[in-house]
Amino acid sequence: MTETSTDFAPADAASLHSPVIAWFDEHARDLPWRRPEAGAWGVMVSEFMLQQTPVSRVLPVYEQWLARWPRPADLAAEASGEAVRAWGRLGYPRRALRLHGAAQAITERHGGDVPSDHAQLLALPGIGEYTAAAVASFAYGQRHAVLDTNVRRVLARAASGIQYPPTATTAAERKLARALLPDDEETAARWAAASMELGALVCTARNEACARCPIAAQCAWRLSGKPAHTGPARRGQTYAGTDRQVRGKLLAVLREAHAPVGQSALDAVWHEPVQRARALDGLVADGLVEPLAEGMYRLPG
Repeated sequence: MTETSTDFAPADAASLHSPVIAWFDEHARDLPWRRPEAGAWGVMVSEFMLQQTPVSRVLPVYEQWLARWPRPADLAAEASGEAVRAWGRLGYPRRALRLHGAAQAITERHGGDVPSDHAQLLALPGIGEYTAAAVASFAYGQRHAVLDTNVRRVLARAASGIQYPPTATTAAERKLARALLPDDEETAARWAAASMELGALVCTARNEACARCPIAAQCAWRLSGKPAHTGPARRGQTYAGTDRQVRGKLLAVLREAHAPVGQSALDAVWHEPVQRARALDGLVADGLVEPLAEGMYRLPG
């Protein structure tokens, strides 16, 4: 099969659903956002935090966040800078601003309840195609194709016979994911969670554990001899010495201070003045840092 193949008959798709869901029933991790008490808000918070961030780093911040802001209105009532402060060292702190903006919109437009309608979820600030589908599926049990990196890798291997999916989600991938969705909502939502967990724990990017995979016997990539990736080279993200690292160091100073911080305190965290100034300018432009008079800075008020 090629990466654009979507020639899956219903019987083929069903042969994947049952073993993957049965595996999930036995091996799924007990994560707080999967528990009934998490509710739609807990699911949404987890989806923002888990983007490009491992579960182990998210867990403590998630627990603290929900303890402090158990409902969207609780977060909306605080300054956006408090969201950035509580985000800690999860990385990509603009996600904190986007989650704060979504909480405000939920409070203003939906009476403080995360909407169940997919279109209304998609209309919230900071909510894209993936997050809207994930919340609708995981929180409300709806039938949507939920395509994160893990799911895309499972489908690429099991259905399309290639080692890795394309760098960005394609129309062919969306078509394939929809073709593979179970017909009834409950099973579709379970399939979404199960295929994601399979990619996270078994069908991993490196050192995949085919011997533990419930669909190894049907996997197109494995059956074709596990051909090596032929697309663009997959490069790991670097961090040390990048503007991202400098931004993180500058934000750390501001998170730990509960009063405006002077330029000298920010200068002390990075030796290279041009890169430091560029990183600080970027934080200001992104709305993560607010400049004040006399060279003082703070998290957004």
